[in-house]
Amino acid sequence: MNVQSNEARCTSCHAGYGWKDKDFDFSDQTKVDCLVCHEQTGTYKKFPTGAGNPVSKPTIFKGNKKEYLPPEWNKVAQSVSRPSRQNCGTCHFFGGGGDGVKHGDLDSSLFKPNKQLDVHMGTDGQNFDCTRCHSTTLHNIAGRVYTTPASEHRKSLVQDDLAHKITCESCHTARPHDDHAKMNDHTDKVACQSCHIPEFARVNPTKMSWDWSTAGKKKDGKPYAQKGPLGRPVYDTKKGNFVWEKNVKPQYFWFNGAMEHLTVKDAIDPSQTVALNRPLGSSQDANARIFPFKVHMGVQPYDKVNKNMVIPHLFPKGKDDTTAYWKKYDWEKAIEFGMAYADLNYSGEYDFIKTSYVFPITHMVAPKDNVVACSECHIKEDSRLANLAGFYMPRRDDAGIIDTLGWLLVLGSLIGVLVHGIGRVFTTVRTRGEE
Repeated sequence: MNVQSNEARCTSCHAGYGWKDKDFDFSDQTKVDCLVCHEQTGTYKKFPTGAGNPVSKPTIFKGNKKEYLPPEWNKVAQSVSRPSRQNCGTCHFFGGGGDGVKHGDLDSSLFKPNKQLDVHMGTDGQNFDCTRCHSTTLHNIAGRVYTTPASEHRKSLVQDDLAHKITCESCHTARPHDDHAKMNDHTDKVACQSCHIPEFARVNPTKMSWDWSTAGKKKDGKPYAQKGPLGRPVYDTKKGNFVWEKNVKPQYFWFNGAMEHLTVKDAIDPSQTVALNRPLGSSQDANARIFPFKVHMGVQPYDKVNKNMVIPHLFPKGKDDTTAYWKKYDWEKAIEFGMAYADLNYSGEYDFIKTSYVFPITHMVAPKDNVVACSECHIKEDSRLANLAGFYMPRRDDAGIIDTLGWLLVLGSLIGVLVHGIGRVFTTVRTRGEE
């Protein structure tokens, strides 16, 4: 739920050495782990609770009973090259603590996908590495840049070959279809991903719901985990209940490339689902497009009195740490420690609240024969865009005056055709009579 007070566990997937507490020095360049992104042996492993460090001697991690070995430094260092899909995927495919937990469109199926799963990354197709699109200048990586919305500069590489490749239009331009194709008229309001990613998690399941309020249950006095029909855990004593799904249809929102995030200091309304983040944009925003998202639902603790989210201390800081939730399964002590660690006020009273978090969907681009059909959006019942309001969409919406004028135009045209036809008949008959 939060890195603070849990650094040693969370930072095993972050590119740094020794980020074990809140005093980590981000200005110290010796703490940057270059190898995790650049080594090509595949043997360089971070220890899951080592604050970003590999082990110095063979060590077994209790969580998965796996033995981690010290790196062969000479081989690892001599293998350095441009980041491969393996480098990127080792962290990004397993974000949030497991395969496909977070993103929905990023999981281990993309290590070696076919083009039916992703036309760009498919090994039997274009076989792009991540760096083909996520180009980099001085380690500034092009991609999902929330502080500088991606849609503000919609230049293609045809217009500017130094532009960051951060939108589909960068390569495909704003008119990617055949000349006179109606789909070209959609690119000013609809992101390419909305039509070309009909579902995500098409091979492996993704976690769609996480209920922390049910955590803490034990069997025979011991923590346990239970797997569901998709082969993924549906309950874990440490983390509660999960819901996993495959072939998930995205939800759609207006998105200008910027995202707003809730902080622990922000007030919340406990009577409603709390949006921990939300995409910015609207139908009136010239830079916004209708964009697909995974919406991850959760149940998390909050401060009942101060009405804000809280930071629980989950991961034990040593054997004698009795405040960590994963040690004693006591929410009250875990929250009290976590909030104090972050120098934040806590009333001492907590409860659980429903939350949501959105992830943009931009990978797993399907082949052109598997795109979203027009009728899936332009339909009155069960439209994919049913939750979007504030604009008129043909066939989905009733637009009173517009519909009336349209039918009057059709009726007027029909009457005109009939009058013209009758007139031609009488004219023909009279002409023949005069002859």
